[in-house]
Amino acid sequence: MAAALPKLAVWKFASCDGCQLSLLDCEDELLAVAGSVQIANFTEASTTVVEGPYDVSLVEGSVTTPHDAERIQEVRQSSRFLVAIGACATAGGIQALRNFTAVDEFASVVYAHPEYLSTLESSTPISAHVPVDFELRGCPVDRGQLLEVLSALLRHRKPDIRTSSVCLQCKRRGNVCVMVAHGTACLGPVTQAGCGAICPSFERGCYGCFGPMETPNTASLSSALHTEGLDDGTVMRLFRTFNATAPAFEAASRAQEKGDVRL
Repeated sequence: MAAALPKLAVWKFASCDGCQLSLLDCEDELLAVAGSVQIANFTEASTTVVEGPYDVSLVEGSVTTPHDAERIQEVRQSSRFLVAIGACATAGGIQALRNFTAVDEFASVVYAHPEYLSTLESSTPISAHVPVDFELRGCPVDRGQLLEVLSALLRHRKPDIRTSSVCLQCKRRGNVCVMVAHGTACLGPVTQAGCGAICPSFERGCYGCFGPMETPNTASLSSALHTEGLDDGTVMRLFRTFNATAPAFEAASRAQEKGDVRL
């Protein structure tokens, strides 16, 4: 009798679904994945739901409601391996900008009846609530890296995901440095590689979609950006995008609020 295929589940929390779409975009590779696992729960792709436990769970999105705080506990309990995918799941996402002010201020402007909302004061990554076996960065994640993580877990090895900066990918592509050549603000020196240096390849600065690299020198970059003529508020906003509450980026942006680039 053939052994049962490993069960794969994909879960959505507060997010735009972009990271789930990265998995669907794998096209031919997805057929190979589908042949190696049983896709037991993936509502973006199928109405079929198979009960757990699950061998691998991919979790997209941040925790922003009391219900989600309870639901992530259930996902963790039913999963052998839990992988947080994307900026929302690993750093709170763009919605974590609420963490820098009172969420009631936003709700009163956006919603006609904010009293109907049930939300938390902050948007937090999955790791703030349950143990996470691996975090895959990106907004959205890179489909090649996603396949690497799935392959590694199914074969019981460590995923080969590099933690160097975007600058290294720029060098490999032969890009001219946009900061040096054009004075363009760029987070590439402190951002983890993974996108293939897409923005600098089109002479635009890196937006930090993959979050902080392993050893980010945000103080040095902030100083360089000031040298290019950017004020504290502009530098602060550069760090407050897709990964605003990733610890290194949050510390850098708060230092700009205080007018202190010495971190």
